Amino acid sequence: MFAKHRTTGYNGYAVQWSPFFEHKLAVATASNFGLVGNGRLHILNVGAGPAGGVINTERVFDTQDGLFDVCWSEVNENQLVTASGDGSIKLWDTTLTDFPIQNWHEHQREVFSVNWNLVRKDSFLSASWDNTIKLWSQNSPQSLQTFKGHSHCVYAAMWSPHSPSLFASCSGDHTVKLWDTNSPAPVQTILAHGNEVLTLDWNKYQDHTVVTGSVDHTIKVWDLRRPDRELNCLRGHEYAVRKVKCSPHTGSLVASTSYDMTMRMWDITTGDMIEIHDAHTEFVLGVDFNLYRDREIATCAWDESVHVFTPRCLM
Repeated sequence: MFAKHRTTGYNGYAVQWSPFFEHKLAVATASNFGLVGNGRLHILNVGAGPAGGVINTERVFDTQDGLFDVCWSEVNENQLVTASGDGSIKLWDTTLTDFPIQNWHEHQREVFSVNWNLVRKDSFLSASWDNTIKLWSQNSPQSLQTFKGHSHCVYAAMWSPHSPSLFASCSGDHTVKLWDTNSPAPVQTILAHGNEVLTLDWNKYQDHTVVTGSVDHTIKVWDLRRPDRELNCLRGHEYAVRKVKCSPHTGSLVASTSYDMTMRMWDITTGDMIEIHDAHTEFVLGVDFNLYRDREIATCAWDESVHVFTPRCLM
């Protein structure tokens, strides 16, 4: 199965499948490669079975600045939040008007990541180029907490899928930091790469395992109990690794995207690269696994296209 959808005039930054509906996909995009201009949030319907290969647009929401990330609410199937280049965070409802139902603007620079708490489901994190991470509730007009500790842009902050209060962040300061919402300071710091760390994700089956991706072209697998060196270093990407995503279905499977215009899949146990998707013609930024259709993956790229497909290694 391979389906393609054009986000004409808008370059893809992030994709996320709905945690409630198997067919619903959100895509965060920006015009002019996110350097200047508007953003657009796309809500797509992806066909299955006889309708496989057909992608239709359900809604679009336009913003005054580029969108760099998106995540669905874990409590309301119609709501999702976006991270914007103007430092704002917006909450949208796909059943309501063309305008956000909530707008927060506390970050001083671009917001590059938003991530909903998977355990408590009552809050989400934002990570910004202003070197901070903020904790939010959709019911509060202000952030609940600000976490300072990084000395450079924070590219991602991701909740642990195993703990209600634990999260990890990665930064241009080459580090990964572990935080607990009960403490204002990081509880652990790992010098993870020799260059900027652009992305991280938690393994869904091993509660101490984190995967990171860097400008140094590598992906590293870490056991947080033994942070002095990585468990594995995955080499193959030719340029910076922009996104890593651990499979929700298989503990050993990780997908990655890169400025080398590919999405690759890895077995983190053996370190083997098991798939290369090279159908995009520009930087590939977003990737996600469908929670319900266990062989379906979505990617988005700066070539103004979204791909939904089954990798050969999962057939």
